[in-house]
Formats: sequence, structure tokens, C-alpha cells
Amino acid sequence: MLYDFTYYNPTRIHFGKDSLAQLKGELVNFGETVLLVYGRNSIKKIGLYDQLIAILNESGKKVVELPGVMSNPTYEKVLEGGKLVRDNKVDLILAVGGGSVIDCAKAISVSAYCEGDAFTRYWMNFEPVNNEIIPVASVLTMVGTGSEMNGGSVVTNEELKIKAGRVYGPEVNPKFSILNPEYTYSVPQYQMVSGVFDIMSHLMEQYFSGEDNNTTDYVIEGLLRCVIDNVRVAIKNPEDYEARSNIMWSATLALNTVTGLSKTQDWEVHMIEHQLGAYTDCAHGMGLAAISLPYYRSIYSYGLDKFVRFATEIWHVSTEGRTKDEIALEGITQLELFMKECGMVTSIRELGATKEMLPKIADSTVLGGGYKKLSKEDVLEILERCY
Repeated sequence: MLYDFTYYNPTRIHFGKDSLAQLKGELVNFGETVLLVYGRNSIKKIGLYDQLIAILNESGKKVVELPGVMSNPTYEKVLEGGKLVRDNKVDLILAVGGGSVIDCAKAISVSAYCEGDAFTRYWMNFEPVNNEIIPVASVLTMVGTGSEMNGGSVVTNEELKIKAGRVYGPEVNPKFSILNPEYTYSVPQYQMVSGVFDIMSHLMEQYFSGEDNNTTDYVIEGLLRCVIDNVRVAIKNPEDYEARSNIMWSATLALNTVTGLSKTQDWEVHMIEHQLGAYTDCAHGMGLAAISLPYYRSIYSYGLDKFVRFATEIWHVSTEGRTKDEIALEGITQLELFMKECGMVTSIRELGATKEMLPKIADSTVLGGGYKKLSKEDVLEILERCY
């Protein structure tokens, strides 16, 4: 059954090959100064940077730039952006890149005018944002996080060794996002499949929760099948527009809160990965991949029927002559085989983790879970099993 919920998402999506043509019309809704936030050189290599500057100039905007946003945006980078906002009286933050760039832009938007330490107040103590929030918009070039249509922001405080996520209200959602699948063609395969597992993990974090049977479960199953089918095509031909467009839109739907409606949700894989990332600076999706298999093998029996459904509906595992436990475990095995087929990481050692790090990661992980509430000892055991 579906439990009561209220759904609202204020982000306007412009999707397709000609979606950048909508930027000029959107810019008229904002003031004079735009902070352009982006990564290193990829948007310049594909010619997108020049196109954006031309449109911004034609629109009469003053452009301030924050380049060099890293794959796990740091609080130091957020503070750098906040200073630019204040010094230049920025009216709009335009994030161009993947989820890390968009997360950084959102973090800047809420913290630029924060009194006191924003990381402590907003990411650790979860205080309500009571200062001015600068509007954010995005042009997406790498898919996975869904940050283009939600209010979430994950930031790493390198000094504290804490990678923390916060989901804000709809006022932090991008006002609009431009999604052209062609911008993802140049993303290296490692990063593409990392993003793909991030999509899948978002869906599984919401799917493996509750014993309900509702519309949301069917939506998640459809999206998982879509991603699995299309990444196989995209690996063979990175410029297959149909595959890339299907992956891009699936990523957005996976975390624009639609797939979480009426679900209790889990998110413990993400909590463990956040601290793994704080210590190793690994690609987020690859960290999730390495943690997921031992995590699900340790908790599947607490949500046995849903894992059986996952095995049969996603991987078409035969039930003949098998117990529920055997079916559920075979579903996880099929997930593992798919991950290896795509070149996803299945060991945190490959991501730079050392045995000495494991107790520190476990001790700093935010505890929770869906079917089973984990202890720090449980987290350490999972880390040791995926080492």
C-alpha cells in the first residue's frame, strides 16, 4: 500500500540535444552577476565553456568563475566560493558538470551568508538555514547523483575527515537544469560506470526497505532494468544517444524523491561510503559498489521477500527447486556478475583503503539501516569483508 505523502519538486528540466537553447530565456529571471562553477578542463575540451560564456555575455551578465571543483567537493572549496559570492554580490550560481560540481554549488548557496561555521551548523547539526540562499541552476555533463533535481549536497571536511550529506528543502533545488546527453559522451568509462552504480545504489537504498508492495517498487524495478540494459549498450558505444539519454533521465528520476515516496528507505551503504570517501577520496559510485555486496549479503535475511523479488524481477532468477534464501543470494550474485562485467570495483583495497583505516571509518560512520540497524562492529565487519 501507499502511505500518505506530499510531493513537490520545483526544478524545471530542459532535456535533449537543443536544451542549451533554453538558457538565455532562463537567465532573464535572475540578476546581473553569475558565478560559474565547474571542474577542471572537461567543459573546455568539449566546447561547452565557450558556448556558455557567449550566452552569458549576450544576456548581459557579469561572470565570476570558480573552476577546479574536485570529485569529492571540499568544504575549503565551498568557502572559496562563498567569498566570491559575497565579494561580487552574486545573483545566480550556475553549476556546470556532474553531481560534485552541483553539490558544491548548493553548498555555496546555503553557506555564503551563514553566520558561524556552516559545516558544523548545516552538515553536522542539521540546523535550519536561516540566512540568504543564492539560487542555483545546473548544466549536467556527468550523470549519477541526481543532484540536478534535488536539494541534497555532500561535502568533505578534510580537516575533520568527515564526508557529510544534507538534504535541504526545495528552496535549495536547482531552479532549472539543462540535460543534454551528448555532453556525457566524453566521460571516461570508469567514471561513467561509477555514475551508473551510483544510480543503481540510489534505487536499491530506497527499494530494500519495508515489506510493502506499492507503485514506487514497480517504478524502481523499471528504472533498474533500464539502467542495466542501457549501460551495456553505452559501454560498447559511448556515443549511443538512446542509451545515454535513458541513463541520464533514469539518474534524475532515481533521486528527485519520486522513487522514495511511501518508502522507509535505508541509505546505510551511502553512510559507510561517505566515510570511506573521506579517507580515500575515491569515486563515489565505485565506493558504493565495493560496499554493497557484503552489506546486502549481511542483511538480506532481514528483508528476505524483497531480496527474492529483486532476484526474480531484475535478474530473472529461477525459483524452481530453490529456497527463498538461495533465490535471494543468487540475485546478489547476479548483481556481482553484472558489476564485474561493467568493470566496477568490488574491493575497497582497490580504492586506496588500508586495514589501518577500517576501524576509523567504522567509528565515524553514521549508523542507521533499513531491515537491520547496524552497530559500529557490524560496519567494521562489512568493511573487512569488502577489503
